[in-house]
Amino acid sequence: MRTRSFLLAGLLVALVIAGVGSYYASSHPDGLEYVAGKTGFLDSADEPVDTGSPFADYGTKGVDDSRLSGGIAGVAGVLLTLVIGGGLFRVLRRRDEPAMADAG
Repeated sequence: MRTRSFLLAGLLVALVIAGVGSYYASSHPDGLEYVAGKTGFLDSADEPVDTGSPFADYGTKGVDDSRLSGGIAGVAGVLLTLVIGGGLFRVLRRRDEPAMADAG
């Protein structure tokens, strides 16, 4: 039970940092893009492949408030990372269990 509480607290902290911390994030989150604009070669760049994504360019498509948009994208990123990482952990852990039983 103690491990579960620790993991839930960690998830809560990650969500708060992603959601609230993005409110204070720089308005120029992509340093390379910012420098390209300042030095004049941004117009020569190709369109990124993630343009159709609902969370492209550090925001959420359809949300007009840029700070709220970034917060939603941050929370979604934390949750997607948790789901993908947790799923991989479960798949890989289950694959190793029979080998552990045979060794014992």
